[in-house]
Amino acid sequence: MLKSLLFIFCTMLIVSNAQALPFDKGNPDIGKKMVAENCISCHASSFGGDGSGIYTREDRKVKTSSGLLTQIRFCSTMLNLKWFEDEELNVASYLNKNYYKFEK
Repeated sequence: MLKSLLFIFCTMLIVSNAQALPFDKGNPDIGKKMVAENCISCHASSFGGDGSGIYTREDRKVKTSSGLLTQIRFCSTMLNLKWFEDEELNVASYLNKNYYKFEK
């Protein structure tokens, strides 16, 4: 009986860890560099300071992980960056890790 409970507990632990963060395939370190090179100047001119106010403002547009990726794709298109999906995921991973903290 104890072995069965231990097995169930371990299985649940593995499954809960398998539910990865929404941008687990992205690299937040690469994303940080991409944001610094491509996003900060526009955000700083619009929101002042270091530009992070766009992510932390009370009335921010992004409310879900899918909304974050949509916004990244919109900005990439508007700036003609021509990012590939993995690059978008890098940026999303960085922004989610540091500002949004979406779990799904």
